[in-house]
Amino acid sequence: MSGLGRLFGRGKKEKEPTPEEAIQKLKDTEKILIKKQEFLEQKIQQELQTAKKHGTKNKRAALQALRRKKRLEQQLAQTDGTLSTLEFQREAIENATTNAEVLRTMELAARGMKKAYQDMDIDKVDELMADITEQQEVAQQISDAISRPLGFGDDVDEDELLEELEELEQEELARELLNVDKEEEPSIKLPSVPSTHLPAGPASKVDEDEAALKQLAEWVS
Repeated sequence: MSGLGRLFGRGKKEKEPTPEEAIQKLKDTEKILIKKQEFLEQKIQQELQTAKKHGTKNKRAALQALRRKKRLEQQLAQTDGTLSTLEFQREAIENATTNAEVLRTMELAARGMKKAYQDMDIDKVDELMADITEQQEVAQQISDAISRPLGFGDDVDEDELLEELEELEQEELARELLNVDKEEEPSIKLPSVPSTHLPAGPASKVDEDEAALKQLAEWVS
């Protein structure tokens, strides 16, 4: 086995990791890179402060600090790129895992539906619905028969009963009209007879003539 083979582990076939194991491994690596980012950022700030401290007083030391700062910034940029790649890969695996789970669920649901309908076909469904409709009609007929009154007095003429009912309605209407006429007729009150005697009026002209003739006859005799 060559050195490169030993380095990259090509000599022995490793067990394929599950998606969950791959995701967890990527998360662990991301944590390491984040810590490295924090360390590099601190070192960059330290080298910057060193360069400012020496300034023009010790130009050589200031330049060395700036060179170290530049190399640290390059490492930080590489770390940022690697971290972005790992995050993208982890998200891709997570999405693939989710999609695979969704597909498995859909496949399971399809098999369950197929099993539920395996003993059914459209002809059987139509036949079943026809039987249900027929039984409902029979039940309705039985209900109507039970609720129908027994045949007492079925020989009575329906037209005769209607004619009698109409006569009763006419009599009731005439009675109501008569009561209305009586209520609307005004009551006439006669004047009462006076209880006192009226004074006698003057004697008529005939009575006066008779009295005069009678007096004249008495005087002649």
